[in-house]
Amino acid sequence: MVLASTVITSLLLVVAAKPMDRRTMAVHETRAEPARGFVNSGLAPAAKDLTLRIALRPNNIAGLETALYAVSDPASALYGQHLTADEVAQFVKPTDETLSAVNEWLTENGISSTAVTPAGDMLQIVVPVEKANQLLSTDFSVFTHVESGATSIRTLEYSIPASLQGHIDFFHPTTSFTRPLTSRPKFTAVKTKPVVDAAPGSNAVPASCGSTITPSCLQAIYGIPATAATQSNNKLGVSGFIEQFANQADLKEFLTNFRTDISSSTVFTLQTLDGGTNTQTRADAGIEANLDTQYTIGIATGVPITFISVGENNSDGLDGFMDIITALIKEANGTRPNVLTTSYGFDESDLSRPVANTLCNAYMQLGALGTSILFSSGDGGVSGSQSQSCSTFIPTLPSDCPFVTSVGATGGITETAATFSSGGFSNYFAIPSYQSADVATYLSGLGSTNSGKFNRSGRGFPDVSAQGENFEIAWDTELGTVDGTSCSSPTFAAIVSLLNDRLVAAGKAPLGFLNPFLYSATGRAALNDVTTGDNPGCNTNGFPAKAGWDPVTGLGTPNFAKLLTAVGL
Repeated sequence: MVLASTVITSLLLVVAAKPMDRRTMAVHETRAEPARGFVNSGLAPAAKDLTLRIALRPNNIAGLETALYAVSDPASALYGQHLTADEVAQFVKPTDETLSAVNEWLTENGISSTAVTPAGDMLQIVVPVEKANQLLSTDFSVFTHVESGATSIRTLEYSIPASLQGHIDFFHPTTSFTRPLTSRPKFTAVKTKPVVDAAPGSNAVPASCGSTITPSCLQAIYGIPATAATQSNNKLGVSGFIEQFANQADLKEFLTNFRTDISSSTVFTLQTLDGGTNTQTRADAGIEANLDTQYTIGIATGVPITFISVGENNSDGLDGFMDIITALIKEANGTRPNVLTTSYGFDESDLSRPVANTLCNAYMQLGALGTSILFSSGDGGVSGSQSQSCSTFIPTLPSDCPFVTSVGATGGITETAATFSSGGFSNYFAIPSYQSADVATYLSGLGSTNSGKFNRSGRGFPDVSAQGENFEIAWDTELGTVDGTSCSSPTFAAIVSLLNDRLVAAGKAPLGFLNPFLYSATGRAALNDVTTGDNPGCNTNGFPAKAGWDPVTGLGTPNFAKLLTAVGL
């Protein structure tokens, strides 16, 4: 009797200490090894606090996708009738059953949570590593990114109660290994006075544009007007990360040299989150931030530009990529930007598939609200966001999300694909309907080239392209040039903003999610097809540019006058 009592008492103590053991646990996510470039440096300290986010299953994400296409397809009767935040939330919010089941489990374990998204589909908890290990039947470890020395706490496998697998999409950060973001462009100082040998707005393409790109070059190449926009509520947002600061003095110097027809005192506004700042110490200016603000202001004449500085105090496990979209979704209609351009990204394999899918769905939400989301496609050709050794092609993310517009790079007055322009096919996302015919045509013409190195059933990217070589910027009192799809995305975004200005002035809705329009017969006819060049990587020549869509230059580069007609103006 004494022995039996002791055993029963011991069992009760175990249950009290680990209440999650009352449930049948099931492995939810697993990976065989950390992402390339990371090494396991040992178990995480038991008392270290972890901030974890719990993605809850949306109640009708397929319905939101249908609604997005309905308001984004020019052939739809609902085209341009963008959703409200409340309407989006109705599709995204979890069911009462999901909320009740997950909260009951957390309460059993003495854990409180807070909702971090407007629809309540993402919860956040803060627990010690020891508690997280018990909760998820795992062992969190410290992983070191060898190249940078940066450390993060992750695991290769975790479990949740089997009864919750239909309610929880994932815990994060767990099995995703995001490498530290880097600024892509490299600055090369120009020692001579810049040559601007055509008036802003001139139709003639200056000969100097063959070696150096300025706003005048882009205006001439793409027919972009120099006349000022008129609609103050038509905003363009520029994403800023990793303490890349956009400098007003550098902007003034840029405008003084390259946009003499507008006030050199033109400025951008600042929006911050996650502890973001934007110091104006000139020596602290960021090449990327300067490039993005100088060319959006330098091309989208008169459009209000907002630099959105995302700080390092983010806890979304995605360097603030989710936080910035959540913040914009929360903004009232009429205050959020009509266009958002981002010149940063990851290799797709950095993120687990569920995390990538949820991030992509966040872009779907913002697109349904009427914001055009553009991402630079990356600078590693078929080897990913940056040039690297590889045996199979590496897609970039979020550029390959079906609900964003991916922008590749070209160069030359007679445009050809820039060799660094990332492009290819997603391993996570299927071919969206708007590009299915284009992908099929391209793959048919490609034949067996690069067979086995990419996913033939994946979403193709980029969607479009623009100049991306030898952009002249002002940085830290100097003038110099930079290359990259980081040049291309703000350029295309600026053009979309100018189109939106005309639409809003005419009492029409802004363009919103662009891809159904761009891939339509009307949209593609307003783009300059680029048919030469390729994007080498992984010891191959990559993909060749061809007539029509291709995974180097997309559908082509913009023609402003034709785009204006295409949008009905």
